Amino acid sequence: MSQKKIVTIERHIIEEERSHPGASGDFSGLLRDLTLAFKVIWREVSKAGLVNILGFAGKENVHGEQVKKLDEFADETIYRAMDHGGHLCVMASEENENVLHIPEHYPTGRYVLLYDPLDGSSNIDANVTIGTIFSIFRRVTPSGKGSMEDCLQPGYKQVAAGYVIYGSSTMLVYTTGEGVHGFTLDPSIGEFLLSHENIRIPKRGKIYSVNEGNYRWWFDGMKKYVKYLQEEDKTTGRPYSGRYIGSLVGDIHRTMLYGGIFMYPGDTRNPEGKLRLMYEGNPMAFLVEQAGGRASNGHQRILDVQPKLLHQRTPLFIGSEEDVKIAEEFIQKKRELQQSAAS
Repeated sequence: MSQKKIVTIERHIIEEERSHPGASGDFSGLLRDLTLAFKVIWREVSKAGLVNILGFAGKENVHGEQVKKLDEFADETIYRAMDHGGHLCVMASEENENVLHIPEHYPTGRYVLLYDPLDGSSNIDANVTIGTIFSIFRRVTPSGKGSMEDCLQPGYKQVAAGYVIYGSSTMLVYTTGEGVHGFTLDPSIGEFLLSHENIRIPKRGKIYSVNEGNYRWWFDGMKKYVKYLQEEDKTTGRPYSGRYIGSLVGDIHRTMLYGGIFMYPGDTRNPEGKLRLMYEGNPMAFLVEQAGGRASNGHQRILDVQPKLLHQRTPLFIGSEEDVKIAEEFIQKKRELQQSAAS
């Protein structure tokens, strides 16, 4: 009887390493340390309603947002899991204004880690999907302590990126530039097991995901694009269905599996958008492109943007290749809404 092979994420990492002659094992060790941090965060997330961990921590993060207790726990857990392994030279977190240095008494390594410890934290108390996002670069400084220069690299230089989604099941999705793979946590054995091998996004989907509560502040091209998606046209599969969770990890995870487009545009209040390039835009763009999709700020490929600030913001249009291309045409005003005959 043919059975599906059982592959843990550690085995998968080791097998990928074997395909790169001369690999030192540092990168594999880095990813193993990260998966441990994710398991610890999952343990707390899964029992958050049973312990005194929900609610606010009584302080604001660098963006002026109230820090949730679980945000703070996730942030500290990742840092403490990664600061002593000798794989990293520096880290940066969405929750901290400046770069996070490796303590003096620990060795430094060749890699840089940027992370959003708990995306979608506004949904925590409502028990809605939340997640963790990470991005890994090779350092550009020669040795010693890492610096801001190591962190401010364009997304195409990423060597790995991924997210963990804490939902009805906990799933880790990651890429090292050779496809996208998903691993579901089996709590009974404490292992992430390969469940979604070589994820591919359909060239075109039937779902759009955006916060339409911001409609009145959108620029004209964005308004026209959403109207285009809502207009009936059987030859292009329209109208699209609207689905919006309000958790980037949740919305993009659905888009990765089913296709379509997720959007968080700039608008008249925030022309640069709301999402952070380094912690959200770059890692998600790397994943989606590796799965055959497309990611843009409306005018430029996300992975080609040269960051200037650690907490730089960006508009984001991401998902199925054809859907994102059409969105870009509307945003760049190269395409006008064609009203259907029925209207």
